[in-house]
This record gives sequence, structure tokens and C-alpha cells, in this order.
Amino acid sequence: MSNPVYGKHAVKLKSSAKIASPIWTLVVAFILFLVWTPFQIGLFNGNRTDFEKPLYIAALISLLMLLGWVALDAAKSKITEQRDLIPLAAVLLPITYNLSLLVAVSNYRAMNMMFIQSMFAAIFIISVYLLKQARINVIIQNSLLTIAYFIVAFGLLNWLGSWKLAGSLVGWFSGTVQGGRYNDAVMIDSNGLRLTSIFQYANTYAAFLMAFLFVAVFALVRSRKRYAGLAHGLMLVPVIVSILLTLSRGGLVMLPVVFILLLLFLKPLQQILWIVHLGIAGVISLIIASPVTNVGIELNELYTSAAALKGWGYLLGGSLTAAVLSWLIQRYAAPWLGRKLHRLDTRKRSGLWIPLGSVLLVGIIAFLFIGTSMKNILPANMETRLENINFNQHSVLERITFYKDAMKVVKDYPILGTGGGGWASLYEHYQNNPYVSLQVHNFFLQYLIEVGVLGFIVFMGFILYIFYKYLLGYVKREKDEFANGFFYLIIALSILLHSLLDFNLSYAFMGILVFIGLAGMTVAMDSKPLKRNWNKQWLRWGYFSVLGTGSLILLFILVGYIGSSNAIAKGKQLLRVSQMYEEIKEPFVKVLNQRPGHPEAAIYLSSLNQQVFNQTLNEQFLDESYQIVTRALKKEPYNKQLLTQLADYYDLKGQGELALGVYRDHAVDFVWDVKWIDTLISRSLAMGAEANTLRDDAGKQAYFNTGLEAYAKVLAGVEYLKTLPPEQLQGRPYSVTPTIALNVGKIQLLTGEPEKAETTLGLGLNENYGDLLNSSNLWEMDWYGTLISRAYDQGLAAYKRDDEDSMETNLNFGLQAYNQIVADLDYQKTLPPEELQGKPLAIPPTITLNIGKMKMINGKLQDAAATLKSGLTEDYSDTTNREMARWYLAALKRSNVDLDQTVYDQLLAADPAALEQVDTAAALQF
Repeated sequence: MSNPVYGKHAVKLKSSAKIASPIWTLVVAFILFLVWTPFQIGLFNGNRTDFEKPLYIAALISLLMLLGWVALDAAKSKITEQRDLIPLAAVLLPITYNLSLLVAVSNYRAMNMMFIQSMFAAIFIISVYLLKQARINVIIQNSLLTIAYFIVAFGLLNWLGSWKLAGSLVGWFSGTVQGGRYNDAVMIDSNGLRLTSIFQYANTYAAFLMAFLFVAVFALVRSRKRYAGLAHGLMLVPVIVSILLTLSRGGLVMLPVVFILLLLFLKPLQQILWIVHLGIAGVISLIIASPVTNVGIELNELYTSAAALKGWGYLLGGSLTAAVLSWLIQRYAAPWLGRKLHRLDTRKRSGLWIPLGSVLLVGIIAFLFIGTSMKNILPANMETRLENINFNQHSVLERITFYKDAMKVVKDYPILGTGGGGWASLYEHYQNNPYVSLQVHNFFLQYLIEVGVLGFIVFMGFILYIFYKYLLGYVKREKDEFANGFFYLIIALSILLHSLLDFNLSYAFMGILVFIGLAGMTVAMDSKPLKRNWNKQWLRWGYFSVLGTGSLILLFILVGYIGSSNAIAKGKQLLRVSQMYEEIKEPFVKVLNQRPGHPEAAIYLSSLNQQVFNQTLNEQFLDESYQIVTRALKKEPYNKQLLTQLADYYDLKGQGELALGVYRDHAVDFVWDVKWIDTLISRSLAMGAEANTLRDDAGKQAYFNTGLEAYAKVLAGVEYLKTLPPEQLQGRPYSVTPTIALNVGKIQLLTGEPEKAETTLGLGLNENYGDLLNSSNLWEMDWYGTLISRAYDQGLAAYKRDDEDSMETNLNFGLQAYNQIVADLDYQKTLPPEELQGKPLAIPPTITLNIGKMKMINGKLQDAAATLKSGLTEDYSDTTNREMARWYLAALKRSNVDLDQTVYDQLLAADPAALEQVDTAAALQF
């Protein structure tokens, strides 16, 4: 067994007796880089400042290593065979992302992807150089396995309640560890408790585990030292158990697919050994899966030493059993099998029969666990996940929808693509229904979107050529060289295949593993001498000049970007603790001076300036806000928060029509965002009501038509969603909301259609407001008063039960009703006395009080103070007036402005105990 045959002879790797110290320095740096990267949430490209700094640091380190390689290899490098051209071609990958920058729909996201692709190219080039040397090749393989095994152990430590120990092991170099705990290494979602380990995402962790499960069994079968075989055998059960604990259906589906594909590369002896080792570990894992799952759930609710020991007992017992059995098989059964199957190994196509039989075996196992009572040996959550594996369940249907919508993007951006992160910026424009997904859930489609057909051809040509040449090399190599290459094939193939179903490579650490895998395959590939003379000095030095110059430019940019990441983190911290405008402003200005389009910095600073304007009424702050937002929108034209900031600016300038235009013009970009449409309709009503007061019939009709057209699209959308397959989730809520019903109903009332108005109200009012439809005084002041009082009560109740969505819905409903009252009064004040017919011209105090409190709950402290002040009278013997005064003073106090001394003195004189109530109201944290 110690000498398995994988193929025929080929050129050997370099096996120098002495490796120079600078090369060892590069090796150490490379391995330390691989140790650091996974514990930065796997270098997740999350399109937010929370994730960007580790990405920039990783890119910077990779480029520094690349410059180190340039210094080591530039003088000695030659281009004499096909393999030597692959590192040259790798440079094309970041170049295509640079080209897509020219048409990027989000400069921020596109720059991040360009850095990531540059890092991937650098890692690939360095890996090819290092892996050509046999000793280093083995060291890197062992390092990758050690890191993978540590990650598995790290995940299980968190699962079995030892999160303090896990956090202490990596907390000194990982910013993800907070309060001694690695955030979300174990997560709860609708499926229950799931193991996510370093990634905070169960499906990507399953892809990682799948790759290293097969690497582990490969390493076990090829191992010649007993302790190595025992170590690899020991890890099989923890890896399989971890896969089960992720509850990843995609992982369970892709695992047998990848397994069967990998079997095709092996001789019958290796195929049998793989199946036996994995079978033993799999059976043991299934036996202990239920108790380990239950113990983990218990420990994540309440830690007890007894439960932890029980969990570790199951896990270590199962692992040791599998390790011993695997060692015995390798020690005694494998040599015997090798002698028996020697002739079979030499026959052509002998390796096909076992994989074909494995297809049948996988089908039988799947049937037993899905269609029979055998599934009962699994924990309930795993059983449920297995039962839901079919082509007619929501995750499959949703992915199909993503893929169809992705092709719509490709159709509109075919050549150079959208730039990095294009899907996250554009998907709301193209989406079929109101799902939320910043990822396509298919790496290849996402790549096609970002770099277009041109970049996609370059990328696919790059990886397919490596796979093709590797397969040619496979039939020509003996064991050692093919063994090295096969290690890397497993990693690259496993992750890339799983990435057909998920966004694994949005975790740059997974991309690093793939490109190391591709580099290992490149080193082991069939490589013939080049027919033409490529080994020309100008070409070699031109290549190194491009690498060196490009790396230096990117390093300079990255240093600035890391500084800006630190600055925005400082600014966000100051927002929480400081009241000094200049102090808070400084770090955000620093960011925007270097990166004018940085969306988060622009949003924070623009919002800050608008707040200061509200306090000072100094137009300078408003003008600065406008400059910040418009400059950022040139780089980020589809950023919803920036667009909202622009509309807020227009509101503060008193340019309601321009604010409405922002929502109207971009409604097509956020088709299924009911909040966007809700705001568009409410603004259409407000502008139409204002035109009505001014007797501008044409303007009124134009504004009302805008609102009614948006409402018609909502109705059409609601009907369309009914046609979705019942198994497919529609995504975000999408319906005629109470505020849409209220505002559209008012438009219909003002356009002379009271019956339609009542019908529309009925579509949007839920059970908490249903009785208001039967009122005899619809749209009158008393009716509004009842509605607002109900909305306040419902919003406050939602706040107390921590239901933020319900709170927002109810409070906005009440505030919209108040806006209609104000608009009605403005119109009625223009009527001659004979047309008033007894209609009120003032807002009742109870309405003003409720609205003031609603605005305080919403955090609109200055608006709340102004509203409450408008309702105050001199009659402090009135209970409602005193309560209004208390909330008014509380709003002022919360705003950190001087109290109204007149009101303060009058309230104190009327009710000495009221001041304590003011303090209580001001201290409420909404």
C-alpha cells in the first residue's frame, strides 16, 4: 500500500539539498499569512466598512510577498515551457477587473474586487514558484492540513460551549473576537442552531469541510508514517460531524458529486480504500451525530461541565475508533488488497466501475435517509433538512430565480460587465420578486456579471487550461508527483464545484485556497517545451516591470485605504460618544479627501451636516451636505441611502418637488421595495395637496397621477406574487401597507372617488384598525384622532415587545394621518367662511400630544419639540396641556438644548412633581 500507482512518469519537482534563507523567509511569511487570513471571517467581502480593513491588509501582504518573489526570481526566471506562461496569464485576471472599473456601477465595490483579484493573482504566482520545490511543496501541504484541522477543532470548541478557549486561541490576532468570543461561530436561524466556525456562514463552511474531508482521506491513504495516518484518520469523524452540524443541504448534495468525480482519478485500490475509510467514519459520525447535536444545543443555552464532557466523550470516542480502524486497514488490509488488485490496476478503464457503482450506492443511501425511517437516527433538525432536499423547495427555486435575474444583468452589461459588486448594486432593478440577496449564489455567474463576457472568457480559459493540462499530466505521472498535484486538485475542484450553488469565493480565504490549488495543479501539469522562443529578456523584464510597478502602485493605494478604514472606524466611534461637530467631522473628511465616493463616510458626514443645520439653520452645513452627497453619487449612483440623503437635503431646502423626483426617478431601480414606493406615494400626496391649496389643478393632477401609477404597480406586484410556486418564498413583505392605503385613499377622495377611497382603505387596514372602516365620519378630524391614538398605542406596544417593524409601521401610519390633517387645515384656511361648514381650523391637543410622542419614539426630537410646542396653551390646569409640556421639555432635554424657561416655570408652578416625570421621559431610550 505504501507505493500506490497513480499514473506514468513525468518530470520531477526540484529537490534541492539547500534552499536559500530568503526563500525560507518567503515560505514562513506565506504560511503565517494562511494562518491569519481565515480568522478574519475568512476575509469576507461584505461590501461594508466592517469587513474592508482585513481585506486591504491581506492584499497588501500578498503584494509585499509578490515583490519579494520578484526580487528572488527576476534574474533567474526563464520562459521555456508551457507551465511558465501560466503565471504571466494570471496577471490578466486583475487586469480584466481594472477594465471593468471603467464602467463600474459602484466604484467602492469594484475597487475592493480589484484588490481581491490582485491578491489572488499574487498568491497564485508565489504558489507556483514555491510549490516547484519538493520540500516546500510538502511543507505547504502539511501547513494547509494543519490549518484546516485547527479550524475544524475551533468550530467544535464553539459548538461544545468552549467558546472562551476558542476565542483566547485566536483573539490576539483576530478582530472578530469580541468579549472573548468569536462572533457567530455558532448561529441560530430558521433551521435551528448551525455550526459556521470562522465563516459565520454555514454553507461556505460546509464547502470548506467537504474539500478537506477528501484531502484528509487522500492524505491518510498515501501516508507512510504511522503517526501521520493516525492523525488524518482521527480527523475524519470531526470533519463529517461538522458537515452535519452546518445543516447545509448544498453541502450534502455536492459531497457525493465531488466524491464520485474524485474517484474517477484513482485506481481501484485507492477507490476501495477511500470508500472504506469514509464509510467507517461516516457510520460512526451518524451514530454520534444526534447526541453531539443535542449536547451542543444545550451548551449554547447554558454551559455545564458535565454536558461538555459528555459531548467531547462522544466526539473523541468516535474519532479514536475511526482512527484506529483506519490505521489497521492501512497497515494490514491495504497491502493485501494491493497484491490482489495489482493486475486490475493495470487495465484500462478499470477505475470506472467502482465510481459507477458508487452512483448507485449514493442513490440507495439517499433513499434510505430521505424515504425510510432510517432518517430517525438523525437529530430532528438534520432530518428536516434532509426531507427538504428536492428540486421543488424554496432554496432551489430562489436560486433559479437569482440565476435568471443574473442573466438579465449580463444582457445589459455584456462586454466589460458591471464592475466588482455589480450584482449587489443592481439586483433590485432586475429582481423577479422582493428577495434580499447581495450575492448571486453562483460564483461563475457573479464573475460573468462583474467582468462581462471578455473577462469571463479570460478567467474560464485560465482555469480550464490548467485543468486540461493537469489531466494530460495525470495519465503520465508516477505517484509522488501526481500525489502532490492531486492534493491541490481536490481543494480547487471541491470549492469551485460547490461554488456553483453558493458564494464561497466572496470569502477571499476560499479564493486563496482555490488559487493555491490551481498553482499546485500548474506545477504538476503536463508541460511541454514552447515551440517559439518566449525566453526573451525584454519579455521577462517587461513582465517583472509590470508586476513590480503595478504592485507598488497598489501598495500605495492600499496604505491609504487602510488609513481611511481606521478613520471611518474612529468616526463611527465618535458618533456614539462625542457631541463636538469638528471632532466627529474630522475622520470622515479624511476618508472623503482620499475616497470621495466612499458611501458610508459620505452618508455619515452628510447626515451629520443636516443635523447641525437643523440646530443652527446655517446654510453652510446644508451646502456641504449637498456637495458630499452629489460627489458620492457620481461614484455610487445606485446607493439607496445616498439617494435618501439627497431627498432629505431637498426637503431641508424646501424643494419638495426635487425630493419627490428622487423617489420617482429611481422607483425603477427599487421595483420591489415597498418602503420606497410607500414614500413615493406619500410625497405625491403631499405635493398634490400643496398644489390643491394653491389652486394649481394641473400640478395637483400630475402629482396625484404619480402616486396612483405607483399604487397600480403595487397592486400588479401583489397579484404577480400570487403566481409564484407555493414552495418559493417571496422575500421581503410586499403588500398594500396601511400608509399606502391611507395616502392613496386620500388621493382618490381628493379626485372625487370616495367609494374607491374606502375600498383602498380596506385593502391596507389590518385587524387593529378594521373597525375604523365602519366609521360614519371617515376622513374627518375625529376619525383621524381615533386612528392616531390607535397607532400610538399599537406602536408603543410593539416597542415594548421589541418588534421594530411593527413599531415603525404603526408610528408611520399615525404620522401620515397627521400630515393629512395639516394639509387639510392648510387648504381649509384658504376657504371663505361660508364654505367651511363648521370644519375645524385647529388640531385637537390630544392629537398633537400623540404625534409629539410618536416623533420622540422615532428619534425626531426637534420635530417632536416643535409639534408639542405648537399645541401648548396657557391653561396648565388642563391635564393634557401639562402632559404636553412635560414631553416638550423632555424632547428639548434629549436634544441637549436649553429648556424653555417660560414653560418650565409655568409647569413647575402648576405641578411641582412634573419635573421628575420630565426627567423620566427624557431618559427613555427608544
